[in-house]
Order: sequence, then structure tokens, then C-alpha cells
Amino acid sequence: MTDKPSETITIRRVAPGDAHACVEALADVLIDCVEGGASVSFMHPLSRETALAFWRGVADGVRRGERALLVAEGASNAIVGTVQLVLALPENQPHRADVAKMLVRRDVRRRGVGQRLMAAVDAVARAEGRTVLVLDTVTGGDAERLYQGAGWTRVGDVPGYALMPDGTLCSTTFYYRHLM
Repeated sequence: MTDKPSETITIRRVAPGDAHACVEALADVLIDCVEGGASVSFMHPLSRETALAFWRGVADGVRRGERALLVAEGASNAIVGTVQLVLALPENQPHRADVAKMLVRRDVRRRGVGQRLMAAVDAVARAEGRTVLVLDTVTGGDAERLYQGAGWTRVGDVPGYALMPDGTLCSTTFYYRHLM
């Protein structure tokens, strides 16, 4: 990846009919993050087939209106980051959405890409009529600083909630955000 300044990065919501066209590039981002040690539901080594199958399922969910998929693209339109908003929730929670799979390639981190993705997910949530967002992340990880800086409120930790890609147990911290 050759893009340096965050100004060369654009954030867009992927249209339902375009989600499948992003699967290959999103698989690359996911594999990069897992190789870098991110606990995002997958173990290392993550096979390309597994990554592609995951993103095909996400694309199907976008097509059905169950998810919003946002991508961060560099000047060459290469996808360097992504985040999802899970909209398909129980009928007693029409005001809520879950933020999932906030991923940024290692070679473009600390350039504001994550902040811009989180601001964009807030805007999409508002457009979808959602006022409460929830997410979880590895306790003590870099993402905690991002979420706290974006105004998220820490709820608490669950020790031993998940596995890191190398198989070691990790705690998970839950956050929420009210959009007004």
C-alpha cells in the first residue's frame, strides 16, 4: 500500500449490488489483520477460502438489508479498511445496531482511517434511524483507545471471552454509544 496521508483515503457505504465485488479485497484486509494478531473471530493461519466465505456471507447480508458495509479506500481504490453495522436485530430493538469487524490494514494504521470509519458508521446508523450502538473488542487492545476517543462508553470486561488468533484466551470489553 503506497497511500500515506489519511486525506487520500475515502470512506463509502457499499451499495447492496456492489458488495460481492468487494469480497476479494475485504478478504485481503481480514487476512492481514488476523496475521497481525487481531482477535476478530478467526484463527491464524486464516485460509483465503475461509476469509472469502465470510465476506460472501456479509455481502449476502448487505444485499438483504441486514447489514451496512463501509469501506475505506486508498487513492487507487484499494480497500484498506472496513466496518459493518448489523441492522437485523430482534423486533424489540429497532433503535439499536451492532458495530462489527472494524478492520484496518496494518500498513495504514495510525493515520485516522479507523476514526473516519467510526464517524461514518455513526452517520449510517443515524440515517438508518438507530440511536444505540454496541460493540466489543479485545481488552487492552489498540482499538480501545479508538472507541474511547470516539465517545464510546465502556460497559465492562468478560475474562476469557474469546481466543486470540494464536489460541491464547483473551478478555473482551463491551462498549455502547448513544446517538442523539
